[in-house]
Order: sequence, then C-alpha cells, then structure tokens
Amino acid sequence: MCSVKGPLTTHVLNTGDGVPAARMALSLHRLDPHMTVWSLVTIGTTNEDGRCPGLITSDAFTPGMYKIRFETGQYWESLGQSSFYPYVEIVFTVSAADQSVHVPLLVSRYSYSTYRGS
Repeated sequence: MCSVKGPLTTHVLNTGDGVPAARMALSLHRLDPHMTVWSLVTIGTTNEDGRCPGLITSDAFTPGMYKIRFETGQYWESLGQSSFYPYVEIVFTVSAADQSVHVPLLVSRYSYSTYRGS
C-alpha cells in the first residue's frame, strides 16, 4: 500500500530529530456505526519522506468515523530509543464522500501533535 495518492493522506514527522518518520507502521480503521466496533481497512508503512499515500480508494472512502493508528513505540525502538507512547490513534470524521483529508502527525519520544492538514 502507500504508493498512490488517494483521498486520505498522512505525513509523520520526527520533530525530535527534525526528520521524516520513515518506516513507521500504521493502520487505518473505520467505525461500524451499527455494531460500534472498529474494522481494519488497511495497513501500511510510511515511506522515506514520512508519507503514506494510497491508504484508501475514493470509492471506499465513504462518510463516517475513521482512525489511523501509528505504531510509534515500534518506530522509536527501531531507532534504539524508548518512547512514552506505544502507539498514537487519531480519530476523525469524514462528512462527504468527495472530501480529501490530510492527517499529519508530529511526534517526538515524549509528545505528539496533530491537526487537520490541507
């Protein structure tokens, strides 16, 4: 996955070292509104630029609640460092099928931040 741009993109930056967070595992989930459980949509890994385009196709990107789970603990461990957060989950709502959504994550070993990107 993570090769073709789609309606949902993400960009992870390692703010502690000032570099893209390359090779961070992540997963995309959609909330089933009837059962109130999360369903796995896809998994991916950030590229050398810290991006993971192509998480979902335009046809599959329907209105609803989604979350991206970033495996931050594994990422820091791969760099030989420890981290306070074993993972970060960002939950967001898609209100229209034709919506484009960019979900950036700024991460260090002891903090993280996100915002609605463009």
